[in-house]
Amino acid sequence: MLFDTHVHLNARQFAEDREETIQRARDAGVEYMVVVGFDHETIPLAIEIAEENENIYAAVGWHPVDAIDMTEKELEWIETLSAHPKVVAIGEMGLDYHWDKSPKDVQKKVFRQQIALAKKVNMPVIIHNREATEDIIEILQEEQASEVGGIMHCYNDSVDYVQTCLDMNFYISLGGPVTFKNAPLPKEVAKQVPLDRLLVETDAPFLAPHPYRGKRNEPAYVARVAEDIAALREMDVTELGNITTENAKRFFKIN
Repeated sequence: MLFDTHVHLNARQFAEDREETIQRARDAGVEYMVVVGFDHETIPLAIEIAEENENIYAAVGWHPVDAIDMTEKELEWIETLSAHPKVVAIGEMGLDYHWDKSPKDVQKKVFRQQIALAKKVNMPVIIHNREATEDIIEILQEEQASEVGGIMHCYNDSVDYVQTCLDMNFYISLGGPVTFKNAPLPKEVAKQVPLDRLLVETDAPFLAPHPYRGKRNEPAYVARVAEDIAALREMDVTELGNITTENAKRFFKIN
């Protein structure tokens, strides 16, 4: 049993074969998924997919790359949608210093606004971090995000930051990069994160694991992520799947 905690079935890459993709995931043992919406186009579709499919849920938030496009209107929209019975988290949100569409000060403001919203509606947060770890941790601490907790989505940073994240009531989620031969950081993290704080994901259609690297990722491939983590931890993959699934259900408050 597997739980893909972060997937973009609402991406255009799945427009032609979304139902088949979901069925392949089911066939691979993926029982639960959270579809993450992050802008005007993907948020409504995330909820629609969740409504139409058992054990598929949605998260709603605003991506830091597009922070410059977010106004009070979008924030109010996300707050309204957070009351939907299948919405289980606010995000993805955070900071992205790789792309320069949105200035850093705008990203930080929008990030803080969404943390405040998550606390207001009492929902956990999903964090997008690209080349911004120290600023993200500082903002999470200043805004007391530990009150609601969250996920460090597709964690790909030093093991040195893991304990700080755990102390803030966060879970560590690993995806395709943990399977890459030239990626020592996520492998070391996979070995050291406490089992009760570990999650798995695909971030599909992005970051496909080995041997699919460079191709379209899909939720069925979360099995490859689980296999490599289990091997790194020298444990049975079925046990790892069950533990990470229970972790995700507890985190998202899914019975």
